[in-house]
Amino acid sequence: MAGKQISRSKYRIILIALSILGFSLLIFLSSLSPLRNSSLSSSAHFHLPTSQTSFVGSLEQFLAKTQSSPSLPDDTVPESITDQHVKNLDDAIFHSETYRLYSDPFYPISLPLRVYVYNMPSKFTYDLLLLFQNTYRDTSNLTSNGSPVHRLIEQHSIDYWLWADLIAPQSERLLKSVVRVHRQEDADLFYIPFFTTISFFLLEKQQCKALYREALKWITDQPAWKRSGGRDHIMPVHHPWSFKTVRRSVKKAIWLLPDMDSTGNWYKPGQVYLEKDLILPYVANVDFCDAGCLSEINPKRSTLLFFRGRLKRNAGGKIRSILVAQLKGADGVIIEEGTSGDGGKEAAQKGMRRSLFCLNPAGDTPSSARLFDAIVSGCIPVIVSDELELPFEGILDYRKVCMHLYQIALFVSSNDALKPGWLLKYLKDIQPAHIKELQQNLAKYSRHFLFSSPAQPLGPEDLVWKMMAGKVVNIKLHSRRSQRVVEGSRNVCTCECRPGNITNTGSTIS
Repeated sequence: MAGKQISRSKYRIILIALSILGFSLLIFLSSLSPLRNSSLSSSAHFHLPTSQTSFVGSLEQFLAKTQSSPSLPDDTVPESITDQHVKNLDDAIFHSETYRLYSDPFYPISLPLRVYVYNMPSKFTYDLLLLFQNTYRDTSNLTSNGSPVHRLIEQHSIDYWLWADLIAPQSERLLKSVVRVHRQEDADLFYIPFFTTISFFLLEKQQCKALYREALKWITDQPAWKRSGGRDHIMPVHHPWSFKTVRRSVKKAIWLLPDMDSTGNWYKPGQVYLEKDLILPYVANVDFCDAGCLSEINPKRSTLLFFRGRLKRNAGGKIRSILVAQLKGADGVIIEEGTSGDGGKEAAQKGMRRSLFCLNPAGDTPSSARLFDAIVSGCIPVIVSDELELPFEGILDYRKVCMHLYQIALFVSSNDALKPGWLLKYLKDIQPAHIKELQQNLAKYSRHFLFSSPAQPLGPEDLVWKMMAGKVVNIKLHSRRSQRVVEGSRNVCTCECRPGNITNTGSTIS
């Protein structure tokens, strides 16, 4: 009898334990459901965390912080530098790389990328940023075609955004793809923080040329530069005129560019190519239209096609005037002459937010800030620029998003675009469902073109270093090979044998 009571007690205990376990499991599974739904919703719309996306606003915060910080000695090389200093650095790098080879199973393609940031004299860095800050309200300072120089500096300010993130305290940084190192022998790459665009636009011509020559000497005197010939050095020259008078002397470095411009108007043959250099987006001139903004304005877009900019351009941009002549006055099309000067930003922003499609023809160069203005405005870009190279194309697929056969932009060949009536018919035949999908994809992709402080994961700063990681092995190959091969023993190996870029008009009609 006693045995049966013990057996029943054990049975009750087991039942209670199983009930508690089952209840706990239900609670756990239910807690996963919101997380799963949250993950799905976050991929559908990008919400930018609290950060500063204004160049002027971020710069003011940056200078306020750095001016109150103690200054560090710069990396200026003493006059007594010898070949022995270069050899000593080479030996130190050899030992560091050998250790990493045998201790890190993913080396040399592992992240984070290790970057040494040169501490240059302030005349190349802080003084130029202060010059911009002290003069940016002067809207009368214009280029020959009427564009405000300070607005041009802003849209080419990739040098500021990258540098500000690299030198920020590690506790304030969000990126995991790159880390700043303080010993040159530990570096995969070297970053040169010279503000070439600010100096070009805000200094007198001869003063700028003199500063360029000083910067060139300072850079090429560095032992790390002498060791590799500059192949592992990153040089921001995002405006086509940046560093132009001396850049032939740094052509082996990695250039950060807005495009390749194979016409030869801006870059000499052999100076730029995709295997060596990196294409970066322009910094958008207009405000970012976030998920809330898009949900409000997308149903109200009443203009079919919008363009605002200079209507006459040179070189490959001559197509612009022909397109304008064909499209102007057509139903649902707005074509406006204008620059990014007074009222220009507001007019462009208003027009893009009211339009389904934004025309992006070639200008003096294959690319323009207008493309990225359209993307952050949720206006589907219609790209008519056969020589255009796009940023981060090794990571981002501009034709497709995930497994959906939908693009974030329409690529139209010049030949098709110039056929009378062809472009408007092409746009009008795109089904509403396809337009909605394109708009949703733009909302997802906009984060990749928003420079911000602090720099955000999967933002443009992050993608720069992920793209750079793919170049490191080839850089090491050419750096070591250049030191090993007897000079003149054979033709120099280059990576310039790329085919011409010819746009094919993709089928987008469903």
